[in-house]
Amino acid sequence: MSKKTIIIIASVIISLTLLFALSVKIAGTIFDSGDNHLISKQGVGLIEVKGMILDSKETIRQLKYFLKQDSVKAVVLRVDSPGGIVAPSQEIYAEVKKFAAKKKIIVSMGSLAASGGYYISAPATMIYANPGTITASIGVILKLSNIESLMDKIGIKSYTLKTGKYKDSGSPVRQFSEEDRAMLQSVIDNTHQQFVKAVAEGRKMPVEEIRKIADGRILSGEQAMGLKLVDRLGTLQDAIEEAGKQAGISGEPELLLPPKKKVNYLDLLVEGAEGSFNGPLGKAMGGMRMMYEAE
Repeated sequence: MSKKTIIIIASVIISLTLLFALSVKIAGTIFDSGDNHLISKQGVGLIEVKGMILDSKETIRQLKYFLKQDSVKAVVLRVDSPGGIVAPSQEIYAEVKKFAAKKKIIVSMGSLAASGGYYISAPATMIYANPGTITASIGVILKLSNIESLMDKIGIKSYTLKTGKYKDSGSPVRQFSEEDRAMLQSVIDNTHQQFVKAVAEGRKMPVEEIRKIADGRILSGEQAMGLKLVDRLGTLQDAIEEAGKQAGISGEPELLLPPKKKVNYLDLLVEGAEGSFNGPLGKAMGGMRMMYEAE
């Protein structure tokens, strides 16, 4: 092999190595959420849950981040949500419960912390609500629609092949039978019992006591405190000060925010496509979701 050939091969290898290293660095920049950043000063962490609970990943990421920070002894979870999908609410509940076993977590309820919004609050160390906060709504809802008549009017026929009589239960293109109703009601009832049990465990109250008010009713913050669903009436600032006290911080605690998650544009593209099917289009195609949601 000639000297010139060796130099060319070596140049190609070096170029490929540099290109690979650069690619790894760029990928790291895109996907890095900043969770390895250490906080040196003592303070109280703040996590916000706003709007519908459709996904749990970001809230769980922030809880895990603050759990790793030795200087953060307590966190305030600000909840302003009407609730949302069952599974993400349960996942956040489980993570809040784990966090509360190791560090203090104080919930501050905003204008609305109902259904799934209350569910994720239940296992916290302490719950603050404003007197006029709308909360509770301990219940499960499943909404279905039927467009069979509309399809007949516009001359569209639908055909379904299935492996069992329940496989298309809740389909918008066929009549909803009593068997369908009984089967889906049993699932809703079971999910409701999970909600009741979770609240009872989180609030350290008897299941029967929670069941008495677990009929979907909404309560004001003041009413909720009377029923022991809330510990204290107060503002976000009151919750922050309480978190500081429980963390052993003298004076007004400094509020610390989790690092922002860096944008992954590929994920945004995928989520956008998912949103098309989970939104109005998904509903029109017969999407079924059980919700911990205040109506």
